[in-house]
Amino acid sequence: MSTTDDSFSVTSESLAIQKTSLKDKWWHIMDTWKVGIIPLPLFLLAGALIAIDCLGGKLPSDIVVMVATLAFFGFACGEFGKRLPIIGKLGAAAICATFIPSAMVYYGLLPDVVVESTTKFYKSTNILYLYICCIIVGSIMSMNRTTLIQGFLRIFFPMLCGEIVGMLVGMGVGLMLGMEPFQIFFFIILPIMAGGVGEGAIPLSIGYATLLHMDQGVALGRVLPMVMLGGLTAIIISGCLNQLGKRFPHLTGEGQLMPNRSNGDEQAPAAPAFSGKTDVTTIAAGALLAVLLYMIGMLGHKLIGLPAPVGMLFVAVLIKLVHGVSPRLLEGSQVVYKFFQTSVTYPILFAVGVAITPWEELVHAFTINNLLVIVSTVSALVATGFFVGKKIGMHPIDVAIVSCCQSGQGGTGDVAILTAGNRMSLMPFAQIATRIGGAINVSVSLLVLGNFLV
Repeated sequence: MSTTDDSFSVTSESLAIQKTSLKDKWWHIMDTWKVGIIPLPLFLLAGALIAIDCLGGKLPSDIVVMVATLAFFGFACGEFGKRLPIIGKLGAAAICATFIPSAMVYYGLLPDVVVESTTKFYKSTNILYLYICCIIVGSIMSMNRTTLIQGFLRIFFPMLCGEIVGMLVGMGVGLMLGMEPFQIFFFIILPIMAGGVGEGAIPLSIGYATLLHMDQGVALGRVLPMVMLGGLTAIIISGCLNQLGKRFPHLTGEGQLMPNRSNGDEQAPAAPAFSGKTDVTTIAAGALLAVLLYMIGMLGHKLIGLPAPVGMLFVAVLIKLVHGVSPRLLEGSQVVYKFFQTSVTYPILFAVGVAITPWEELVHAFTINNLLVIVSTVSALVATGFFVGKKIGMHPIDVAIVSCCQSGQGGTGDVAILTAGNRMSLMPFAQIATRIGGAINVSVSLLVLGNFLV
């Protein structure tokens, strides 16, 4: 009797071990096999559900379905870019997440229902601005106050020097290639530094249409490809700078412009996410803080014309400097920043690639002369930022990555460039480089062009 009981006990233990083993294997797959941040089983399930909707001829553009759709395609493209040999470490993930969808749309490889739903969702929700405001507020709130002040005061000088040197080098290369000076400056160099599409290329095309008596569509068609190629060059350079920082750590602050020389009364950069004091309500309050600051920025845009992200940025800096929010809420903002950085970046880039990145324009501008002028301009701008930043006591690689954003495609370009450089905490400075620098370039250049033609 006892022998039978013993054997039954052994058998039960073996079955329990086997069941536990199967459970553990499944949990291991869920926790370690991932595409981006998505566990492989959930990734496959998302793909199957999206395929079913596509076969049915309709993919809803509501936020529930689009979260799954953008995550599926965005992380798939990003993961593909990360796994490419050599260039996978040079920003290929951000490039693939943006330009593979654009090419797929152009060549008809992406189902029409996906394209239509993604475009409708992106343009109707302005989700990019939610992303940017959470990134800006979270990164500012996590900065050391002294470093923040010094960074904002000093960043303008390397930016200015970089633009001057970049323009001179670009003009020189273009002239050596036999190109017309007017064409070089106004249709290649200026679009690169104009601050993207909405704040740069479109105002430029309107100005050119008025001053040069040409159709705005024609002007935009000539300007837009240069913006895209300049942004692509900046993404690649940013990825290279990230690798340079890993090889020479003394050249980088890993997302901080200034060496941390606080007096001890300041906390150094932010407390770790989920330190034990951050609960769900605090995280929700941190997200609401970012949204409300953006609404203040929108109000400022209506009143004085300052771009909403820049207005929000200045208000966030002011709140940080006067200790306007508690340390606990600061940590909640940082958790929101971390969430958007890790979970929303590649889905956003996929939506950008589908909705507003015209592949055919990029291909048509791919000429040797254009490429040489663009690469030399952006490289000179970034190199100048690097050496000037180093000369005035800033971390040169981080300054150079901000300089890359002077050649980006606006807010979307900033996201791609900082993702490639693994420096998303530099978003506040990137917005200054893109929005303010671009607006100044466009305004001054159109003013000079108008006086020149009179």
